[in-house]
Formats: sequence, C-alpha cells, structure tokens
Amino acid sequence: MKTMTFLRASLKTSLGALLLSSLAQATTLPANLNWTSGPDAPLFADKNAKQGGVYNLRLSTFPLTFRTIGPDSNGSFRPFLLDGQPGLLQMHPNTREYLPSLATEWAFDDDQKTVYFKLDKTARWSDGADISSADFEFLFDYMRSDNAKAPWYKDYYTNSITGITVYDEDTFALHSADRLPQDDLIARLGVTPRPKHFYPDGLPENFIKRYNWKAEPVTGPYILGKVKKGKSIEFVKVKDWWGYNNPYYQNRYNVDRVRLKIIRDQDVAMKHFEKGSIDAFSMILPGVWHNQGKGPLYDKGFIEKSWLFNDTPQGATGVWLNLENPLMQDANVRKGIAYSINVDKMIETALFGDYVHLQSFGSGKGIYDHPTMKAKPFDPKLAAEYFAKAGYDSLGRDGIRINAQGERLVLVMNYSWKAHSARTAVLREEAKKAGLDLQLNLVEGATGFKAALEKKHQAVFQGMGSGMKPAYWQYFHSANAKPQTNNFTNYQDPEMDKLIDAYDSEFNVEKKAKFSHQIQEKIMACDCFIPTYSVPYTRLAHWRYVRLPVSLGVGLSTALADESGFEYGLFWLDEETKKETLEAKKSGQSFPAVNRVEKLGVESL
Repeated sequence: MKTMTFLRASLKTSLGALLLSSLAQATTLPANLNWTSGPDAPLFADKNAKQGGVYNLRLSTFPLTFRTIGPDSNGSFRPFLLDGQPGLLQMHPNTREYLPSLATEWAFDDDQKTVYFKLDKTARWSDGADISSADFEFLFDYMRSDNAKAPWYKDYYTNSITGITVYDEDTFALHSADRLPQDDLIARLGVTPRPKHFYPDGLPENFIKRYNWKAEPVTGPYILGKVKKGKSIEFVKVKDWWGYNNPYYQNRYNVDRVRLKIIRDQDVAMKHFEKGSIDAFSMILPGVWHNQGKGPLYDKGFIEKSWLFNDTPQGATGVWLNLENPLMQDANVRKGIAYSINVDKMIETALFGDYVHLQSFGSGKGIYDHPTMKAKPFDPKLAAEYFAKAGYDSLGRDGIRINAQGERLVLVMNYSWKAHSARTAVLREEAKKAGLDLQLNLVEGATGFKAALEKKHQAVFQGMGSGMKPAYWQYFHSANAKPQTNNFTNYQDPEMDKLIDAYDSEFNVEKKAKFSHQIQEKIMACDCFIPTYSVPYTRLAHWRYVRLPVSLGVGLSTALADESGFEYGLFWLDEETKKETLEAKKSGQSFPAVNRVEKLGVESL
C-alpha cells in the first residue's frame, strides 16, 4: 500500500458560502492524515485491445427519460447513462480492492465516519469543464432537492451521507452518519458528482419536465449523441477522455461509437443479430442459448458463444406481493401462494437447469447471507390448508378454490418481458395443483417497471440488481412504502424499520450480519416476497470480430461486451477480422466453431 503523510499550511478558500447547514468549508486539513493511493493491484484489461469502430446493439424499449433521477428514470436504459461513470474510487473487479478514479488519494479520519479525498487534477466533464469540489458540494443540493422527486436519494444524502467539508477546489471530506469499516465507508462515500455548471440556478421547480430529454455532462468515456426518438440512440466517445491517464482505465471502453437500435421483440432482434446488423446478443436466457443460439452461423464460426461463470452478488428475484391489495393482506393467502410456486419445476423445464433456486432475499453477500434460510418448497397440499384457513375451502368445477361467497382464488401476476412467458407459464400450470388461478399479465419494458414502482399490481414477477452488501431500506422500510419507490410490496412494520435502521448504522461487521439475518427472517415470514432463482453466470453470442479477453471477463462482470449498459468496457472490435469474416461469408468459407466457457470464483463448478 502506497501511503504518504500530508499537511498543507495554506489552502484555497474561494469556493463560496455554505450550501446547507450540513455542508461546511474549512481552511486547514487535520494534521498527519495517512493518505493512500490504493494497492498495487494487477491490471485487468487486455493490453491487446484495439481502439475504434462502431458497435451495434439492441435496446428493447425507448427510455421514458434521459434523467437519472426522479420519476421514470430507473429503467433498462439507465445503465448506459450511469454505470460507466467514474466516481471517486473504483473497485477492482477481481480483488474487490478500491483503486483511484476521480480521486487520486484518500485518507480516513479517526472518527470512522469521514473520508478525505484529493481529486485528479486532469479530471474533466465531457464538455471540457473541470471537475472540482464544487461539483461534489452541488451533489447534495441536487439529491436533496424536492424538485428531483427522488425520496430515496433525498433520504440517503441526508441521513446516510450527512455532508461535505471543502478545503480547496480539489480537496474535500465527505461525512457518514454512522461509523463504518473502511470498505463500507468507501462504498457509501465513493460517490459520483453532478455538474454544477449545467444547472446554474440549481434544480428548477419544473426540473422533471424541463430536463426530461437533456443529458447531463458526464465523467465517463461516452456522451449521448444522435437520438431518433423511438428508433435509436447513439453514444459517442469523449475526445481525449481524461480517464486514460489512469492505468486502470487504459485498454477499456475501446469503441468509438455505440448505436442502440430499438427492437422490442426478442425474436426479431435475433434475426437482426444473425443478419449482422447487431454485433452481440445477450444469451443469459437458457432458451435462447440452447435453442436459438445454434445453426450454420455458429457451426461455421461466424458467430461465437462465450459463457462466463462469474463471482457477482445476486439480487432479489421473485414474486412480489402488494400488501395493499385486500386479498394479499391475509397472511394465510400469502403463505398458500408461497407453497404454490413451483420454482424447481420452472428451473428444470423452462430454464434447462441453468439457474439456481434462490433461498432468501438475494445471495452471494458472504456473512450477510442467512446461513440456514430456505425458501418454502412447492407443496400443493400444504398450500390448500392455508387457503382453507383463509376461507377458500372448496373447489370449483375447474379445480380452482372458492370461498363461501363463490369467489375464485385468483392472483394476477404482472411480468415485463416476453422472454419470461415460458417460465411464468410453468408457474401458472403448477399453481393450479394447489387450486390457485395464477393469471399472467405481460406489461412490457419500462411501462411494466413503472407499474411496479407505482404499485399498480397485485403481484409482480421481477428481479432486482444488487450491491456488495444487502440493501433493505429501499425495499422494506415504512418510509419508502409509497409510489415511485422500490418498496414493491408496500411493506410497513415498525419493528422491521428498527432492524433496518440498526443494520444501516451498525459498525461492527458481525453485529451487522446478525441484523441482516433477522431482516431476512422477517421478509420470509411475511411471504410478501417469494424467491425464485439466481443466475451465477453471464453469456454472450457475438460476431467473431467482437473480441474478448482470454478470461472472457472479470469476477464482477455481469455482461461480457457491455451489451446491457456500460460496465467494464473490456471488449474491442477488430476491423481486420470483420473484413475477413464478411468476405468469408460471401465466398462460402468458414472458421472453426467457438464455444468458450470460463469459470471465475466458482468452486463448485
């Protein structure tokens, strides 16, 4: 670890007055701070990567906004806007150590709540403006503004990250509400700024509408380019991007342009891919990988298949029940539903056995995962007993349970992706064995996710992403049980609120893990979230000129060629190979078939 002792006698103090009571300016840094620039971790990008080219991808729906905060901003397009944006530090995707990014050095205060940062003096916004302490100051104004209509962010930047102290234009400290271990403190405070100069008067009252289709300057390598509304979106490489001064960003984000074509239907998109108008196609879905990812183009080596077993934390995927729905307020009904969902049959028949049955609210979080928690098994007999307790004690002629009023036991379950139809169909047929009429309602793309955010569902079949540690507040805290939030179940429980608050503020790792276990026990006892599966890998089909590293990816890769958003940018386009491929295709020549499999961090495989 490279460290240095830093003490500055005279610092710039020209950044202006305080923004908020919790934001402060100081003239002198604490003495004897132990500054670090991180470990000498190995580089993970391929030094053979080539720069240039236009990369063509498919996007299933046109976004509802170019904002990354506020209503309608949390859709499938968001990773292209946010995920490639450097924050203060970056996590090494194999060692999980923190490395320089916007900050070149950082230091921890003895209070275990504060981290000091020194910015890279070469860092620039995509429009050329310097990135400075003022942009991190503005971040608090931005996130706390009522005009952003983002209660989760407002709470987080008020009650989790409490403020900033500025020392000069490149040096500042961020403050956590709680004492945390150093890695957790960095995870909380290693934020990405917002461009103060882009909002000269702050966030206006009409921010949501005024900035709905305006893309902010970014810290990352790509900016929004040409947009054909409803048809296509293009990203363009930032000229002389500052990030390449950092060795951990070199040989990454190699293509010059990324074009996203809006193709709603999965099968139509596959045809575009096999014609060559799309360069890469995600094949995480088992049916696509096993049934569609085959044929002459694959056998002759024009299209290659790559499968990486990664080492990523798994989010919460399952059936979310809306507790505001009158039927869902009956605990016996919810418990009966939990025993009516045949996850194992779905994995076996619709998913080719590729997925893993998720046992709780997410997985892959180490000590924070519950050590003994098990999801309820499919048990139609036990389900029927609970349904009978809820008053559905008779069977109709069609085998569906009814109550004394003749009302059928019906659960309407939304899902937002046509490709999930086969797996939800298995759940529907199996639920009939318990006397439950599971009715499926496809609400596609961003519209479907918006319906879930607005709680316009009785049940929703849906998966969420995950960080390195569980995040419970957004899903189960009473303060977030309202429209336009991720509390999809409308869960409200004062005892749970206390546990979540204790979990969020706990410094001791072992105690924090115990709170996590207690929270998971309450989630599973409620039966408002029924876990379905996890996906411990990522897969891609790509034309042979889309080149990948020897390892295919890194431990935290969720995609191999940034096909779902800007991630690590490890792939590149080989124009010579592309020319060779297209000429061979015309002349009838072929190449060896390629089906690569790599395993990272998976001991059992």
